[in-house]
Amino acid sequence: MSDHPNAKLIRWALDTIRSGDAESVMEIWADDIEWHTFSRPEPIRTKAEMFAFLAADSPIESDWVIHDVIGNDDHVIALTTDTATRDGETIEFRVARIYHVRDGKVTARWEFSDDTQRIVDFLSGPSRSADSG
Repeated sequence: MSDHPNAKLIRWALDTIRSGDAESVMEIWADDIEWHTFSRPEPIRTKAEMFAFLAADSPIESDWVIHDVIGNDDHVIALTTDTATRDGETIEFRVARIYHVRDGKVTARWEFSDDTQRIVDFLSGPSRSADSG
């Protein structure tokens, strides 16, 4: 059984972003994309904001290994194991990313993990974590 075209699209996007080429992926994002990510309390809501987010310098280095990408005409789910490194500390966590795809464009994305609060705390950095305690 071959991958659904939307699953192939998301697999390509994950591999392309991972290689550092966020600009090439711009073509598959809807202009009014809604992108939910662990590192921001509010979603990214436009293609321009999405590109700025991916192009920004970050103190966090991240990588992922794709376990599976499955899809149908409306949705794609990508299962990954991610690593994030900040100030010499590294965490690893599992993620399920759910994409809504319409007419070959990603219109929304959500991500969920087995330990979301630990990820949010890590990505927020020590200054925000210290303020909350």
